[in-house]
Amino acid sequence: MDAQGRGRDEGIDPADQWVLNPDTGDYELRLTPSSGRSAAPSGSSSPRTSGTRTSGPRRKPDPETASPGERATVPGQRSGRRGSGGGRGGRDETRKPGGRAAAPAAGRRKAKARSGKKKKALVWTGGVLAFLLVGVGTTGYFVYEHFNGNITALSTDGAGTGGFSKDRAINVLVIGTDKRTGKGNEGYGDAGSVGHADTNILFHVSKDRTNATALSIPRDLITDIPDCPTKMEDGSEKDIPASAGGRFNTSLGQSDRTPSCTMRTVTELTGLKVDHFMVADFNAVKSLTSAVGGVDVCLAKDINDKDSHLKLSKGEHTIEGEQALSFLRTRHSVGFGSDLSRIEIQQQFLGSLMRKLKSNDTLTSPTKMFTLAEAATKALTVDDKIADINQLRKLGMELASVDPKNITFTTVPVLDNPNDKATVVLDESKAPQVFSMMREDVSFTAVEKKEKAAEKAAAAAKLKGAKADPADVRVDVFNGGAPAGSAQAALDWLQNEQGVLKSTNKANAPADVKKTQLVYAPNQADQARRLADMMGMSASALKPTTTDAGDMEPMVLTLGPDFKRAGSPLSAPEKAPDDIQRVEADKAVCAK
Repeated sequence: MDAQGRGRDEGIDPADQWVLNPDTGDYELRLTPSSGRSAAPSGSSSPRTSGTRTSGPRRKPDPETASPGERATVPGQRSGRRGSGGGRGGRDETRKPGGRAAAPAAGRRKAKARSGKKKKALVWTGGVLAFLLVGVGTTGYFVYEHFNGNITALSTDGAGTGGFSKDRAINVLVIGTDKRTGKGNEGYGDAGSVGHADTNILFHVSKDRTNATALSIPRDLITDIPDCPTKMEDGSEKDIPASAGGRFNTSLGQSDRTPSCTMRTVTELTGLKVDHFMVADFNAVKSLTSAVGGVDVCLAKDINDKDSHLKLSKGEHTIEGEQALSFLRTRHSVGFGSDLSRIEIQQQFLGSLMRKLKSNDTLTSPTKMFTLAEAATKALTVDDKIADINQLRKLGMELASVDPKNITFTTVPVLDNPNDKATVVLDESKAPQVFSMMREDVSFTAVEKKEKAAEKAAAAAKLKGAKADPADVRVDVFNGGAPAGSAQAALDWLQNEQGVLKSTNKANAPADVKKTQLVYAPNQADQARRLADMMGMSASALKPTTTDAGDMEPMVLTLGPDFKRAGSPLSAPEKAPDDIQRVEADKAVCAK
């Protein structure tokens, strides 16, 4: 049977009628007529050969009232009239709105995708499958409605930025929940659980899209969970109170907390505001790995884990479905047998998935694209700001622009909790550096910077030169968006530990700032350099004025959201600490 089910078996897969346009990177409908059937009624011309172009806005066809020629074709659905040059204004009613008219049938071949157009794909980031690339570059009515109908969305409850944009860095929080719903998942135990934030990855893409960092947050990290205003399923609003010193994984599910609360917890921990979240459960892992045809993994030893039910021999394997879930849940048989060891093999798995999707023909196959899109839209829960296939596509194009060789997986640096060996605490000597690097878009891999040499030299010159004695530094301290009490905390540290006695707490600034800044006059440059050195401020934080200040006039220090605690450097290091855990996405690693 052909795509229309009318008894003409031509061996045509319906999805293969969608062809990649190399000029736009989008898929367009190309209906090949059956053998012996003309592409157009006698005497009519093809839109392409006649030169006719559609003018004016196109309306979306109503599936209930549209004529057959107006209905867009989706795999598995009838298309209606084929290739007719008729219809209003002689336009081709089957082609994608805004796309090109269909090419003549004779001698037509599928357009070959240019290599650069692989970036025109939608990145679905879900649970432990953070970088699943699927392409649905069409706005056809039925495609749009079908995939939108698959999407499950939850509110951000005012947390985060309100949505990504092209002119700044992007932060997407990926949450894998251990909720045991679905066929075959009861065997993993705790069947009645509402679920926790079991696997957590903050995917940060730099403003210039040259690099990205995927930061894993241990589920057993002891941290503070902030107050969480939440809209409940019944429409009511609930203010879930803050919880100090709890496990990170309780930021979801427990006490009616939703993913928006996990977003707030991440911001509280890292200082990075989250744009979007995506959530996947066990079933999502199984369906998505099957949709991509399996993921290649490597083991440095035999594994037979009675808890995760994974049994694999040493060497390379391709896994999917139940076996992939077992692999991602394995911890007792790898590394030190801890959750941190499990995080490492999850990162290795994700790197392998990315390499596979970037190297095979998935992105140029409409059939595979639709299979992946179908699985992804059904499997994932996203926030309400991207609960639309076009918004997801736009986000995906931004995320997919980063070269895998410049994507690094790393984990929040932690130490064993001396009070509870089952949990971990923040490594205060390393974690702030990692968070700072992400906030400042510093790559964890070697990336060629776009900054001009002259601009870089001018910025660095601000920090070079004589530094005033701490006793001669005069500064007023304002809070311009830092945590409450920061101005006083900074003042106490400056006076008691740094000897800056001519300093004053001026409370809240007239307006908030995006980042901490120091405003000073030209004749205060030596004082500015001393204060910048004490606080670990970057050259970009120094804002010189054009006129000199009076002898008794202080500089103005305004603390922004990047200020977390007194004494912690504000500027990011040029490279990551040598001994932090990390995996580069373009390199294959075998689980040990």
